[in-house]
Amino acid sequence: FRFDAMLDMRMDTSKGMTAAQWLATAEESLLAEVIHDYGEERFARQIARSLVAARETQPIETTGQLVELVSQAVRTREPGKNPATRTFQAIRIYINQELAELERVLPTCVARLKTGGRLVVISFHSLEDRMVKHFVRDMVEADKLPRNVPIRASEVPQGKLRGVGKAVRAGQTELQLNPRARSAVMRVAERSDAA
Repeated sequence: FRFDAMLDMRMDTSKGMTAAQWLATAEESLLAEVIHDYGEERFARQIARSLVAARETQPIETTGQLVELVSQAVRTREPGKNPATRTFQAIRIYINQELAELERVLPTCVARLKTGGRLVVISFHSLEDRMVKHFVRDMVEADKLPRNVPIRASEVPQGKLRGVGKAVRAGQTELQLNPRARSAVMRVAERSDAA
C-alpha cells in the first residue's frame, strides 16, 4: 500500500471478491474479528467502527482511503511502521484464505518429498510462522509412546521430517538491501526414511 491503488488484494484477480467489495458489505463484527485475528491488531474494534461509519458516506475503494481511515482511527507506537499495516495484512489473509491454503499445501509438499528432500518455507508474519512451526514439529515427532516401555531404539517410531537448524531471520545486509524482509522467517525440514 505504498502507492494509492484500487483496493483489490486478491492473488488471483479472476476469482472471488475484491477487498473493496468485502469492505462494502462485511458486518462490523466480522471486520473486527478479521482485523483482530489475522492482523493481531488490538484496536480492531475501533478500526472496524471507523470503516463502517466511513462507508456510509463514501465507498472505500482505494488503498489510500483505507490507510487514511485506519490512521485516523488509531496511532502506531512503532516508529517507521504505518498504522494500517496490520489491517492490510488481515484483509489480504482473509480475502485469499491464505492460512487455509497453507494448511492445505504443507502436507502435500511433505508427501511429494523423497527421502532426504527438503521442505523450505519462508513466512512473512507470525500467524504463518506459527502454523509452519507447529506443522514441522508435529511431523518431526512420531506417535508418542508411554514412558518406560521396553523397546529397542531401532523400534522407536520416527517422524516424517527432521528439523534442519533453527529458524532463520534476515541479517543486516539483507535488511539494508530489502527492508521488507524484516518480518521474514525461514524454516527448513528434511524428509526422513519414515513414511
